Amino acid sequence: MTRTRTAEPTGLLDVITIALPRLRRSEHKVARAVLADPERAVCSSLAAVARHAGVSEPTVMRFCSAIGCSGFSDFKLRLAQSLALGVPATQSTIAADDDVAAMVGKVFDYSITSLDHARRAIDRTLVERAIDTLATADTILFLGLGASGIVAQDAQQKFPLFGIPCHAPVDTHQQFIAASVAGPNDAVVAISNTGRSTAILDAAAIARANGAPVIGITGGVSPLLQHCDIGIVVETLDNTDFYTPTISRLAQLVIIDVLATGVALRHDHAYIERLRVMKARLTQMRTGERHDAPR
Repeated sequence: MTRTRTAEPTGLLDVITIALPRLRRSEHKVARAVLADPERAVCSSLAAVARHAGVSEPTVMRFCSAIGCSGFSDFKLRLAQSLALGVPATQSTIAADDDVAAMVGKVFDYSITSLDHARRAIDRTLVERAIDTLATADTILFLGLGASGIVAQDAQQKFPLFGIPCHAPVDTHQQFIAASVAGPNDAVVAISNTGRSTAILDAAAIARANGAPVIGITGGVSPLLQHCDIGIVVETLDNTDFYTPTISRLAQLVIIDVLATGVALRHDHAYIERLRVMKARLTQMRTGERHDAPR
């Protein structure tokens, strides 16, 4: 099993967002207030930040310590540096009373920021190893449930790029059966953001026991990595906020595109030309262009 390295957050807004799940309730209120309007926090006094968050001044100080700052002054300095890096201020939470224009901006900016964080954190060496494994496989089995199951289905649709038969069964029994018959010449891609879905863990374990190389795509250090030969951690800024977009799914889709493109580039020019012709004919079929030709 090989695990990816996790990149350090590049700015305090990243640090705060990642820290949200472990903060105390009162500290969480400070974090939300800062993320909602970091420019205001940079320009505010300790008392003003506490008042805006609806907490006491000692709570603000505990919040500063919880996110690794030596004090309120250090917090303001690092926050200003984070904003100077160009990290979108709309990493902020989406409020129930946001109008459509504000909501659209926040969803897009949050998604862009988190995808960029995932891009910086990804281990390119493991991605290259995964591409090498997929490029030499006879078949590829994609496993996923829920949102990750949608990603697995998307991967199966990209089989022309992979150049070999790809499967993505939806039923957990079918997944286990397919994993059970996978062998050393096949490849299994297990996708789970939590890395704790029992059915995916069982399928990955049996496939690996049969000698099939298993590639894991997960959101962090998780039990899934124990059953993988190559464990790709796709670290995003997902949190439990009800309104937060599902960044993990977007990041997984991007990784599938990376893997499919990498495998396609391993093929010779003749295969790439066949892909080009296929795409051209597919465009004709979609647009009805061939039916509009003069008779």
